[in-house]
Amino acid sequence: MRFLRRSLTGLFLLSLTLGLLAFAAITVRDAVQDRISQEPRRFEQRERVFAVNVVPVEFRTITPELTAFGEVQSARTLEIRAAAGGRIVELAPDFIEGGQVSAEQVLARIDRADAQSVLQRVESDIADARAEQREAERALILARDELVAAEDQAALRDRAFQRQRDLEDRGVGTAATVEVAELAAAQARQAVLSRRQAVAQAEARIDQAETRLSRALIAKDEAQRRLDDTVVTAGFSGTLTDVSVVEGGLVAPNERLGRLIDTDALEVAFRVSTQQFARLLDAEGDLVPAEIRATLDVFGTDLTATGTLSRAGAAVGDGQTGRLLFASLDAARGFRPGDFVTVTIEEPPLEQVARVPASALDAANEVLALGPDDRLEAIPVNLVRRQGDDVLIRADGLDGRDLVAQRTPLLGAGIKVRAVRETGASASAEPDMVELTEERRARLTAFVEANLQMPEEARRRILDQLSQSSVPARVVARLESRMGG
Repeated sequence: MRFLRRSLTGLFLLSLTLGLLAFAAITVRDAVQDRISQEPRRFEQRERVFAVNVVPVEFRTITPELTAFGEVQSARTLEIRAAAGGRIVELAPDFIEGGQVSAEQVLARIDRADAQSVLQRVESDIADARAEQREAERALILARDELVAAEDQAALRDRAFQRQRDLEDRGVGTAATVEVAELAAAQARQAVLSRRQAVAQAEARIDQAETRLSRALIAKDEAQRRLDDTVVTAGFSGTLTDVSVVEGGLVAPNERLGRLIDTDALEVAFRVSTQQFARLLDAEGDLVPAEIRATLDVFGTDLTATGTLSRAGAAVGDGQTGRLLFASLDAARGFRPGDFVTVTIEEPPLEQVARVPASALDAANEVLALGPDDRLEAIPVNLVRRQGDDVLIRADGLDGRDLVAQRTPLLGAGIKVRAVRETGASASAEPDMVELTEERRARLTAFVEANLQMPEEARRRILDQLSQSSVPARVVARLESRMGG
């Protein structure tokens, strides 16, 4: 009975399984037939429209700006050196690092005892030379008087000789007497020659005395200069730097004591490319006196000074390219030699150009303009200048039209777009303000107060901003970037 019951149960389950499989097969068949018998669906195809930012094109006269980076330096720099060696016996109170001095101000004095002794010895030599000169002049007078006396005596001897010869001719005198008279006349003439030689020696003695006096006077001037070199003075008004001397220290001749910088005669040296340099030349090839603007970024507070192009470097340095230019600065308040600044130069104005974003121009110098039915058109343009994130272009038929501000690979000629134009409110450039916690404000304030390299004026301005309830986000970001936090 158990076997029969189990057999019947198995048959029942088998038949039930087969029935379910048959039902499933029929269901699948009916679904496939229904799918085949249905008509295919048709979806409406719509053109994709891209949203793009557009900017209007306006052709006008624009003055391009050339940007470069340079270093501030002084046009007048003087190395203060010790002309004489010795011990420093006196230093001016302003002869320190950063000291302000005026022209001809005494900066230091070197022990002058040795130089004073040399000058006194030279003055004694001058007195001896003057005495020698006077003695030579008196000797010359005496020598000339003796020469006159000898000449008179020689004339008497000649007349006596002539008388004896006349007597001999008349038969009154003797040959011996004539010979004695002739010998006496010859001796007198010899005496005249001796006196003339004495006069020549006296004149030569005067010349030697004058030469000795001249040498003594030259030695005195030299000794006086050495004495004056013991006093170190400022050549012009300016600021001292690199001071390396103390009172009581020994200095050698030509040893550098410091440098004097004229902070009122600052200039900036910067390098530009050869192409940029060519745009700053006039028709004669001379550098145009273009206006420049030097900007020093000081923790969110920009120090600005204006100036004029003054000259260009004479040669290209080894391993350098481009051209080195110099521009004199006017009233460069807060600037110091060695500052790294951004230089902006105004180039000659360009007529009939438009300023558009650089992202609107592709590598083939083409832009996408908004055409009829809001479809894009590719228009070739002439690239004139690059100005930071903008470019200056020229083209025909673009005045007043809208250009795509940012090109993407999805955009091209014939693409339908939806133009998005900037509003006046979005163009306002008010700085974002942030509110600081007391801990954050105290940390920033302590950092600014501890920074000794920051100019005093900039430090006060930043501290005033930090004391307000809201602080410009740009200032906070720059301070924290330098703090590393």
